[in-house]
Amino acid sequence: MKKAAHIALTQCMDIKKKESLLIVTDKPKKKIAESFFYQAVPLCRHCLLVTIPVGKIHGEEPPKLVAEVMRKYDVVLLITAKSLTHTNARKAATKKGARIASMPGITEDMAKRCLPVDYKKMAALNKKLIKYLKKTNKVHITTAKGTDITLGVKGRKLCDDNGIYTKKGDVGNLPAGEVCVAPAEATAEGVFAVDASMFDERIRKPITIKVKKGYACDIKGGAQAKKLLKMIKPFGKPAFNIAEFGIGTNPKAKVTGKVLEDEKVKGTCHIALGNSTALGGKIYAKCHLDGVMKKPTIFFDKKCVMKNGKFLI
Repeated sequence: MKKAAHIALTQCMDIKKKESLLIVTDKPKKKIAESFFYQAVPLCRHCLLVTIPVGKIHGEEPPKLVAEVMRKYDVVLLITAKSLTHTNARKAATKKGARIASMPGITEDMAKRCLPVDYKKMAALNKKLIKYLKKTNKVHITTAKGTDITLGVKGRKLCDDNGIYTKKGDVGNLPAGEVCVAPAEATAEGVFAVDASMFDERIRKPITIKVKKGYACDIKGGAQAKKLLKMIKPFGKPAFNIAEFGIGTNPKAKVTGKVLEDEKVKGTCHIALGNSTALGGKIYAKCHLDGVMKKPTIFFDKKCVMKNGKFLI
């Protein structure tokens, strides 16, 4: 853990002696957060570890006082059980210039395995994907499990989660390794079948989600499909929004049931429901839930960039 934390702090965040660091954590992830804290103390001017209550769902806002504190630090690490990535608190801290790494659901095994990675090589693959995505109007995804969906991405903000967050306002996950985009509102049409993981559980029976005009309109499958519906229904229509499409690029990541890692697995893709504002979209919801799919075939307009989970670029 010491090595993994040191790589994150020095290589990924490039923390400097004159800077301040805030670590936001909760009870389930406090031990991991403390590993980062003790590695950080000699590296920066001031380091603070704050513990918050465990969130009920990914995308829930932290306490207001913590949100205010987040805006006052140079570097912020969010080491929590539930994701704070897609929150107004995170966005406000980013706007103030904080460099932020979010690690929702991180485990020691995940950190040790996926943080020591060839960031230069991973960034090069991300760069290729972004180069093609910039010229793309529609993304088309299919899988053997039943996915067949198109997403409009023309002119959308592209997020390069390559693990190097060294400039003011940089934000991403650790472990890193994805390229993602918030599809244009009302453009998603078709169906996607989540067969790897969602809400930090391995999927036992594919969750099949039918999509019309940018919103999930029918969710079917086993007990986990019912669980998903129960989780998002209280948040109303915005929670059914197709909020994100992403492609994993981390060669050391593997499917474990933890979405933070699973969505980074090289050869997977994911589609999220809920809040899209953190990625440049226009729909705010009080949740953000990623569904990861294995071995997709992906077209950027007419160009096939991945076939059955294998990159072709």
